[in-house]
Amino acid sequence: MVFDLYSKRKRQLNKEAPDIFTYERFPQAFRVQVIYLWNYGFGDYSSPDIYEAYATIVKILREETGRFALIDLGYNGKTSSEELQGYLLSSIGPDQILDVLELSFKVMNGIARKPYYAYREHASKFVDKAIDDLNIRFREHNIGYQFTNDEIVRIDSELIHAEVVKPTLKLLSQPHFKGAQEEYLKAHEHYRHGNAKEALNECLKAFESAMMSICQKRGWSYGPKDNAKTLIGICFANHLIPTFWESEMTGLRALLEGGVPTGRNKLAGHGQGAEPVSVPPHIVSYIMHMTAANLKFLAEADAALG
Repeated sequence: MVFDLYSKRKRQLNKEAPDIFTYERFPQAFRVQVIYLWNYGFGDYSSPDIYEAYATIVKILREETGRFALIDLGYNGKTSSEELQGYLLSSIGPDQILDVLELSFKVMNGIARKPYYAYREHASKFVDKAIDDLNIRFREHNIGYQFTNDEIVRIDSELIHAEVVKPTLKLLSQPHFKGAQEEYLKAHEHYRHGNAKEALNECLKAFESAMMSICQKRGWSYGPKDNAKTLIGICFANHLIPTFWESEMTGLRALLEGGVPTGRNKLAGHGQGAEPVSVPPHIVSYIMHMTAANLKFLAEADAALG
């Protein structure tokens, strides 16, 4: 549970908290608060369901990190929940912390929603609250991540994330946009790990996949190897945008054709020559957000056609 304490209000009033997000620092207080959220979302009493949830998380982490135990279990051993908590509180790095957060809340979002999980009559409300509070804790500590659609995604602007990225992922959850959604989430995964060129490649793939999905859904002729410019032309030719708007949308067409595809082609699409090409993070962030805006536009235009 998150409470609006006096000290928190004072920090906000005095603007003591920095406006710039951090991506490498996870304070001990934040980690302890995550454990409270686990206790709330999974439950904090004895139940076979709770044991299964923690055991699932620990088993996956042990295997993926190549360990027999995440921490020293001691002479008397430890429960799975104690092992997981000890691991989070230990001196693991940022990527390992994010692995723990993403996996644990993904498991919570699945197992702990089952009807009468751990004898809870309305189990889903505990999960919803725990996930909402996790994202609040991220913001309170100025940690630039959010848990969205079972993924930890990096954010650079709360406003853009709330108004563009999050609605885009919701729109892409429709079955016919599954490919575009997977590719855009892969772009976020690469961005989170600093793989700039891979992120840009996935952005373009998501952009093209969304248009192909619309073409396939509506029976518009297209080729599986059509590039972004060709697909944009097909969408315009088939009046994805109402005809009376098209004369006003020439600027939009130029933006769609020259935005994401050009950025990707210039920075990540071809051989880099003798000198390695470095893609600045702010450019990647810009193209990521541009991609989200384009995907949102396409999905909403498709929905408007009925």
